[in-house]
Amino acid sequence: MVNTEWLYSKMMLQMDMSKEIQDEELEQMIQDILEEAGRKEYIPLNEKIQISRELFNAFRKLDILQELIEDDSITEIMINGTEHIFFEREGKIFRSEKKFLSLEKLEDVIQQIVSGTNRYVNESSPIVDARLADGSRVNVVLRPVALNGPIMTIRKFPKEAISMRQLIQFGSISEEAAEFLKILVRAKYNIFVSGGTGAGKTTFLNALSDFIPKEERIITIEDNAELQIKGVDNLVRLEARNANLEGEGAVTIRDLIKSALRMRPDRIIVGEVRGEETVDMISSAMLNGHSGSMSTGHANNSADMLKRLETMMLMGIELPFTAIQRQIASALDIIVHLGRLRDKSRKVLEIAEVTEYEQGNIQLRTLYTFREEGTENGKVQGRLMKVEELNYTEKLLAAGYKRN
Repeated sequence: MVNTEWLYSKMMLQMDMSKEIQDEELEQMIQDILEEAGRKEYIPLNEKIQISRELFNAFRKLDILQELIEDDSITEIMINGTEHIFFEREGKIFRSEKKFLSLEKLEDVIQQIVSGTNRYVNESSPIVDARLADGSRVNVVLRPVALNGPIMTIRKFPKEAISMRQLIQFGSISEEAAEFLKILVRAKYNIFVSGGTGAGKTTFLNALSDFIPKEERIITIEDNAELQIKGVDNLVRLEARNANLEGEGAVTIRDLIKSALRMRPDRIIVGEVRGEETVDMISSAMLNGHSGSMSTGHANNSADMLKRLETMMLMGIELPFTAIQRQIASALDIIVHLGRLRDKSRKVLEIAEVTEYEQGNIQLRTLYTFREEGTENGKVQGRLMKVEELNYTEKLLAAGYKRN
């Protein structure tokens, strides 16, 4: 097979870097290079097409990553330096045969991605979160923090948002539970989605958001804009911003929540809370007239999510611990906990009602729980079963729904 690295170097020598080259000129240059190489050794047509695509991507797009990004069956791409590239497909990790031609080329691709979201990354600030044009989430860690770096992880999302109907078809949630959540969303219950990394929290939050009446004014707040809310005209999308090289100009999630409260929202949706912004989400949004707010957070189960919320609120406000617990118990109505099972499937494992503060703890009442029933052809079998009725029904009644 023809050495692509040699062809790339030859093109670099021929290109006039003082002027911008158009796509048509670049394509013609690639064809000329391939014809010249073909006179020295035979190159099959399918190999020519592959090399042509790789060279074009190297100059115009994201180099060897472009094909992986365009492959809809791939859900995650992991780059550990120039030669160790892995990807996830159907829950399984594979190693790619491709590698970057040089460290400089990988660094160029990283800078291209990061600059596209008005962010920066360098040795003095070696960690950054960004996103691709299609909404894919990108995390970059450079040397000297990453000893075998640069490290880049790309979490891909479907081009079209996954609906609750699709999640039902995938077996992620039962139709009964989905209908139950639909009613709760419309009745403006405050809902928190918890789960571990890769459990599908953002996907599920997006599907839940589709239940919000389309005439309402929705404000979304995210570190990196990933939610794909459709059909809502009165939609405001806010995204946090890192500080510039001088350490100025940062706009935090907390800043955006405070601003959103002045925008006359019907709903506030925060992509994820990780720190002191939890104070504003709980105390300012959920407790002060903005019912129907939603967010996500990392946790191993619903009870752990409550503990994390307590800890994050302690980071942002000086209040007695019992007062913080009472605020969470008053603000939050429902926790939907997601999990990734051993067969790599993503499922709703629990829907729990936050009932009250009692004897030093926030009380949870499990309404639905997933129960395994064995395995079949390597797939976990089970059902999301209803175990209790909703206790707090005042919002249902206020929204015109009858008590169960």
